[in-house]
Amino acid sequence: MTAGDAKAAGEADMQLTSALKSLFAVAEAYPELKAQEGFINLQKELSDTEDKVAYSRQFFNSVVRQYNEKIVAFPSNLIAGMFGFKQEAFFEAETQDREPVKVQF
Repeated sequence: MTAGDAKAAGEADMQLTSALKSLFAVAEAYPELKAQEGFINLQKELSDTEDKVAYSRQFFNSVVRQYNEKIVAFPSNLIAGMFGFKQEAFFEAETQDREPVKVQF
């Protein structure tokens, strides 16, 4: 994954989070919707998805940290320099996007 791909994935994640917040805001206006089994299953799936996204962020940043450490340490820094490897940026979500979607049932 390149830095551009990571940035695009981060932007897509932020758009998804924003859309989910809007969805649940609309759902608050319809109590009968919140009582339906399908909606309850959706809530569980969203919770699981948020957990997977959080894990993926941690994993990505861990791999980036390891990569950045490798390309500056001897002797791998010699190879990294020859092939033009550069340090990569960590994925950082904005503070508001780190907050889980708030759903009240």
